[in-house]
Amino acid sequence: MASTDFLLVVAAIIGLGVSAQLLAARFRVPSVLFLITAGIVLGPEGLGVVTLENLGGIDALSTIVGVSVAIIVFEGAFHLKIDKLRQAPSAVIRLITLGAAIAFVGTAVATHYLIGADWGISLLIGALLVATGPTVVTPILAVVPVRDRVAAALETEGIVNDVTAAIAAIVVFKALASAEIHVDTYVQDFVSRLGVGLFVGVVVAAIVWAVLQYVDMSPDDAPQNARLLTLAGAVVAFGAADWVYSEAGVAAAATAGLVLGNAGLPYEEEIEAFKGDVTLIVLSFVFIALAALLDFDRLSALGFGGLALVVVVMGVLRPAVVFLSTSGKRFTAREKLFMSAVGPRGIIPASVATLFAIRLQDSEPPTNVAGAKLLVGTVFLVILVTVVVEGGFARQIAERLDVIPMRVLIVGGGKVGRSLAERLEARGENVVLIEADETILERARSEGFTVHAGDGTNTEVLLAAGAENAKIVVAATGDDDANLLIAQLVKSKFDVDRVIARANNPANVDAFEELDVRTISSSESTAWAIDNLIERPALSNWMTEIGRSGDVQEIEITSEHVAGQRIVEISDELPNGVLIALVSRDGESEVPDPELTLKLGDHVTLLGRTEAVHETLDRWHPHD
Repeated sequence: MASTDFLLVVAAIIGLGVSAQLLAARFRVPSVLFLITAGIVLGPEGLGVVTLENLGGIDALSTIVGVSVAIIVFEGAFHLKIDKLRQAPSAVIRLITLGAAIAFVGTAVATHYLIGADWGISLLIGALLVATGPTVVTPILAVVPVRDRVAAALETEGIVNDVTAAIAAIVVFKALASAEIHVDTYVQDFVSRLGVGLFVGVVVAAIVWAVLQYVDMSPDDAPQNARLLTLAGAVVAFGAADWVYSEAGVAAAATAGLVLGNAGLPYEEEIEAFKGDVTLIVLSFVFIALAALLDFDRLSALGFGGLALVVVVMGVLRPAVVFLSTSGKRFTAREKLFMSAVGPRGIIPASVATLFAIRLQDSEPPTNVAGAKLLVGTVFLVILVTVVVEGGFARQIAERLDVIPMRVLIVGGGKVGRSLAERLEARGENVVLIEADETILERARSEGFTVHAGDGTNTEVLLAAGAENAKIVVAATGDDDANLLIAQLVKSKFDVDRVIARANNPANVDAFEELDVRTISSSESTAWAIDNLIERPALSNWMTEIGRSGDVQEIEITSEHVAGQRIVEISDELPNGVLIALVSRDGESEVPDPELTLKLGDHVTLLGRTEAVHETLDRWHPHD
């Protein structure tokens, strides 16, 4: 009978978990929001289907959660590429060191004074709530395509802080259980666990890599074997490290994932797809199971003190962590505000807090029962509010702050590619250069550009650089054959709005245009620029400042407020320093007559000062 109950529970959790993932994809919000809701519905506060007893008790739940966390952390680290880490290395380091320390101490102090927890429980809560985690950050970034430097900082912070939070929490828990605190002993404990995890992770990753590289697998089964071997590596790394030193397994799984994800494994695409599916299942199971064990009485008992703590964590500590960690010019003020608004807590705090609370209450005799209830209630309250607010409204926050740029891929990091990237970035676009030559690549990186290493004529390289999310791809290499191949690949493989190619030889322009690729001839462009300097020097000089002091933008009329008005009426409402230069309708463009009435679908070219042009864009296409 017990096995039947367990089977029904597992089936219900997996069914609702998959449904939650589908709803998240449909409404473009993090799945954690739906998973927690599903858990509450299934738990004692709802239908009462899921209880600790029919999950097998504390030992079974600990094992299930441990293995699941290993797979989740491994999968997140596997996707974290070294190229991404290079986008904002100093900010990342500060986020996982200075930022984590501020979050830890600040949360502990706030917990102690706002909800009256003793210092042991306060420090434990502070350690757990350091973790943002890939399980909540990655789904947000999937629906909010921010610049690579922002995504890299948030993803790395989530993965690394998951590891450090888990280890720090077990050290604090050990101190709490023993009722003794010796700082030097527990610092040594922390370093030892982290060291064991790093060592085991590297060793397991090396073994998996060697087997995949040098062991002959049959062609029919090789991709499947690679997937299974990699998954086994995640679990073995976790289990081996945890056996050597409890709670070292999370660090081992993360290390193994990071190493293997950057090792150039064969069948890497198949491995990523397989791990992603497995991770969705285990993530669904763990979040629903833990949310089902949540007691609403514990949340309500926190009162205004609990709400005040959430406000401090979200509105004071998180902005302080971000602004101190991202000081300098690498991140804009809007990007820093967005990062401040994206710090939801995820699976590590939820799972570890639940297990610690159960251990505190089930010990003989029970120790700190009140503290155990406070621990779970506080951690889940912060998770619920941060997931609902920061996860559920992440896209709206990003749109309001205008941190979702147009993504442009430029294949070719030479002088032309870098010059174009500089102009686009000055206008706030998200530009990624693709370059295979190591010397040119390093030069572009040293100049502050985001560069993806690889051959742009390779579909996998284009995919890895973000071609799926790109609105524009520019083939700007010095080789016309390469540019033609890039244009063909992009148009056939990816849904890109515009493909633009550089034709170094004017005789090749026709070949590009046969593919319906907008083509720029180097020689004709140079002649055009020289002619402008001769005949219209003032305009030519102004055009060089586009994106800096001046700007030209084309916008489609989609607003009922703008459509139906005459040019003379709209011009009176425009900010000073901007004018309507062209109106395009039915494929034809003309300088508009003042009496021309705009229609929906018209394309209007705005010319003027950068600030005035952007203010006009905001008026005509306000953020929702």
